[in-house]
Amino acid sequence: MTTPSFFITPGYGTRLHDALHYSQAMRIGDRVEISGQGGWNDDLVIPESIEEEIEQAFKNVERTLATAGARWPHVVHVNSYHVGGFPPVINETMAKLYRHYMPDRAPIWTQLGIEALGLPTMRIEIRVTAIIA
Repeated sequence: MTTPSFFITPGYGTRLHDALHYSQAMRIGDRVEISGQGGWNDDLVIPESIEEEIEQAFKNVERTLATAGARWPHVVHVNSYHVGGFPPVINETMAKLYRHYMPDRAPIWTQLGIEALGLPTMRIEIRVTAIIA
């Protein structure tokens, strides 16, 4: 059995590790799993615009994947967690960003509407699985 390696994203990942004692990514062999990424900056501030929050969450997924040697084109599965329902702008923004980050792959995707996330101002969190082949 392969031993897992754990990774902490510099910046916000270090803050979250110190405060809550968890890692941002884990790699076992060619498989990378990341913890949910919000649309925060390194100071854990969330943008006011939902579109900007989603865009930042995608950038944070990219940063976190990179710590474990993966990239968006390696992503095979996405879970997204949403507070406040699913107005059209949610799916429009998500689809636009999928096409930008993964133009040659359409991952499997599960969306979940939930009551709250880890920070009171968060409206989205994205967790992915990547296979490095």
